[in-house]
Amino acid sequence: MHPLLKTRFAPSPTGRLHLGNIRTALFNWLLARRHGGVFLLRLEDTDAMRDHEKYAVALQEDLRWMGLVWDEGPGVGGAHGPYAQSERGEIYKSHFLKLEQDGLAYPCFCTEHELAVERKTAIAAHRPPRYSGKCRALSPDDVRPRFGRGEPATLRFRVPDDSRDGGRSGLLPSRGTTPSLEGGGTTSGKVAAARKVSFNDKVRGPQAFDSADIGDFVIRRSDGTPAFFFCNAIDDALMGVTLVVRGEDHLSNTPRQILLLEALGLPAPEYAHIALVVDADGAPLSKRTGSQSVEELRAAGYLPAALHNYLARLGHTYEDNAFLSLETLAAGFAAERLHRAPARYDESQLKHWQREAVLHAPAATLWAWMDDAAHRLVPAVSRDGFIEAVRGNLLSPPDALHWAQALFGAGINLGHAANDIVRVAGAGFFTAALKALETQGTDFKALTETLKAATGKTGKALFQPLRVALTGELDGPEMVKLLPLMGVERARARLAKYAK
Repeated sequence: MHPLLKTRFAPSPTGRLHLGNIRTALFNWLLARRHGGVFLLRLEDTDAMRDHEKYAVALQEDLRWMGLVWDEGPGVGGAHGPYAQSERGEIYKSHFLKLEQDGLAYPCFCTEHELAVERKTAIAAHRPPRYSGKCRALSPDDVRPRFGRGEPATLRFRVPDDSRDGGRSGLLPSRGTTPSLEGGGTTSGKVAAARKVSFNDKVRGPQAFDSADIGDFVIRRSDGTPAFFFCNAIDDALMGVTLVVRGEDHLSNTPRQILLLEALGLPAPEYAHIALVVDADGAPLSKRTGSQSVEELRAAGYLPAALHNYLARLGHTYEDNAFLSLETLAAGFAAERLHRAPARYDESQLKHWQREAVLHAPAATLWAWMDDAAHRLVPAVSRDGFIEAVRGNLLSPPDALHWAQALFGAGINLGHAANDIVRVAGAGFFTAALKALETQGTDFKALTETLKAATGKTGKALFQPLRVALTGELDGPEMVKLLPLMGVERARARLAKYAK
């Protein structure tokens, strides 16, 4: 890797960030932080039909909530702006023009119907469904009248192949990936033949693609908008990105981007294509099987630290499986520890890390996390004690409200099992409990010792009726912490309901 590592996260603002998106962002952020590098945010908003400003704002809010603050990009600035592709049209035009002038791009007038027929024919003949090159040999005299008639045309990149273009490629070596164009050519100067595009993926190892299987590909649509992978490659080069960490579904785009960058004399980054997240059955993760948006996860009460610890391990190995801070996660994150196998989403693991996050969160963080309804119930003087008493029994804010009602609410309702426990204990037990309360107060240990001596009850028969009568629950936080919060007056009122 380069001394100054620069990673990026380049989402399309077509919706809220989901679990897979934020995992990619986290991986890039962690790598940048580990190596003292730069984390860049870029908006790939060239899809005018789907991109929305509200989503651009929302995804930045999601990243900030996650603590993934970017060093360069929207709202922060930097030397390579603008950071929205919709504002970089003139930059892309200049590169289209260079490719055309160098004979490395040409207009294609083939219709969607013609292309569909070509694909079907190729598949039926067991050939790669690549473009046939029908418009490759059109001369300027062929092209001008067709433009004059207003025929729509895409712009295609001329993939180097000496059997078709006489080696007119003008390709230059890249940075980082050291891609090679094999089959009689070299990696510098003019290339006589280009049969293989190869690079070393930081996750998947050596990769090689036959240019004959790629075919001339579209870099500008007929409506004049650039293809996303064209913008993606150009921006990575111009913005100085040195490592691209992205999903393995983009692997097939990489040889095209390397060819483009070499044709333009621009440096290519290194690549790391991470395994996709799948459900328990191995199918791509969907909303139904766990691909919640960050907005939904936040609304459900998940803490950023829970997502940090879960996602950093989703397809990556840590030697330490304890709960780790974001900074410690960064220190231990390495591309070499990324898995090739699909990362399986496991909701139980996410909940495990949520429990750990609650256990490790500062009291002020948990208090802000709780619902306003809980805030109204918990007396100010009891706030810190309440948090420390119940945090081990919290998974989401409604759990905090539940315990706030159990401890400070006007009354509690017993379920069927709880009523049975109270009935078996008998009124005499609770009369004795009231007497112990008057002498021992909220010292639960002393209260139970006194009650044990008075009733002869021990173990479950001693402790469970008290818990049920005081809180309405069969289990929960330690009563030695709960009773002082509840206070003598409230405890007396609740025990009296079941006494003689």
